[in-house]
Amino acid sequence: MNVLIIGSGGREHALAWKTAQSPKAETVFVAPGNAGTAAENGKIRNVPVKETDFPALIRFVKEKNIGLTIVGPEVPLCEGIVDAFEAENLRIFGPNKAAAQLEGSKIFCKEILRKGNVPTAVYHTFSRGNDAIDFLNEDRDMPIVVKADGLAAGKGVFVCENRSMAIDAVKRITQNREFGSAGDRIVLEERLIGQEASVLAITDGKTIAVLPPAQDHKAAYDGDTGPNTGGMGAYSPAPVVDEKSLHWIEEYILVPTVHALNSGGTPFKGVLYAGLMMTKQGPKVLEYNVRFGDPECQPLLMRLKTDFIDICEAVIDNRLEEIGPLDWDERSAVCVVMASKGYPGNYEKGFPIRGLDEAAKIPNTKVFHAGTVLAAEHEQNSDGLPLTGGGRVLGVTGLGATVSEAKLAAYTAVKCIRWDGAWCRKDISDKAVP
Repeated sequence: MNVLIIGSGGREHALAWKTAQSPKAETVFVAPGNAGTAAENGKIRNVPVKETDFPALIRFVKEKNIGLTIVGPEVPLCEGIVDAFEAENLRIFGPNKAAAQLEGSKIFCKEILRKGNVPTAVYHTFSRGNDAIDFLNEDRDMPIVVKADGLAAGKGVFVCENRSMAIDAVKRITQNREFGSAGDRIVLEERLIGQEASVLAITDGKTIAVLPPAQDHKAAYDGDTGPNTGGMGAYSPAPVVDEKSLHWIEEYILVPTVHALNSGGTPFKGVLYAGLMMTKQGPKVLEYNVRFGDPECQPLLMRLKTDFIDICEAVIDNRLEEIGPLDWDERSAVCVVMASKGYPGNYEKGFPIRGLDEAAKIPNTKVFHAGTVLAAEHEQNSDGLPLTGGGRVLGVTGLGATVSEAKLAAYTAVKCIRWDGAWCRKDISDKAVP
């Protein structure tokens, strides 16, 4: 069959790469894709259609007789792409608009967690910034987390050490409108202490297939310092979540969440991503995403051996139980994000990326493109090389018998690649090594 992947980041490059490995895949289109998906040999082709142009995407699917569409990013999911496709009787993998509120609204997420009695941080919600500031001034000079309610590309969360920082965060969200309408409502919640972990599951609303645990690195700089980003690297499996903890998370977090969504009239089908804090009191939910994480997707799909098209079709047809336990490569995988100078703040674009051919020769590695564009889209001379087109540019991913070996493979490939202002964290996966 022909398959369409929607999105343009490293997650979508990984989804296209994995889907193309299926013997069922004839051509894998990526809309709009990036320079990496354009450079893949064989089945993968880019389509110049924006991920939120639903009418154009539907026309393309019908013209090319596409049998399966897989949605990568959260924005089209939260805007209702699944509803639009299903209204045209088109097969698409992902949650509908109502269920995607789990990520699209942090307040909706908290309400679902409360309904399902799922452990999470104590929280308060506000629709007016001044009310939140008054609340903070009531002798609450303590660590607190301030969140914009809506989608903010992973940057609408402020981890504050004291009242002053929290008030400043509230003002940035509600007065300066740094995240636009995403800040119409805000959440203040207690700051949880522990290591973060990502536990993803695939569900058709009845059956849940839990994936191996992963760990993202949200902070920009080494040692988990600096501002939050969309993710500077990830690895899997993550020993912070052992087998016993994983079973507990499935029983007391994932299953109750799916049940709460079902009973609330918003049944969930697709990827359910729990961002967790592993506290001394046990795992607690920080947030939910409704799609693969980026960069968690890259190491997870590097390890997945089960045919991904089979998984997606089983979810669409409500028969995930027929797939059985998913098959995984026993090796570890580490993804290191290479970013543009200035990210997650302002950064320049259009720098030629050199060394990709050299990196491709490193054994057990794969360079997934995220913020890249083809040179033809720019006037400057780049010798035909792909150019930087975003803040997070590449996700260099390595496999190894241990996490340390996977890290070595990834960073060996990183050293091959260069452009003006390229940088990355040097400590991705170090928490996994005693």
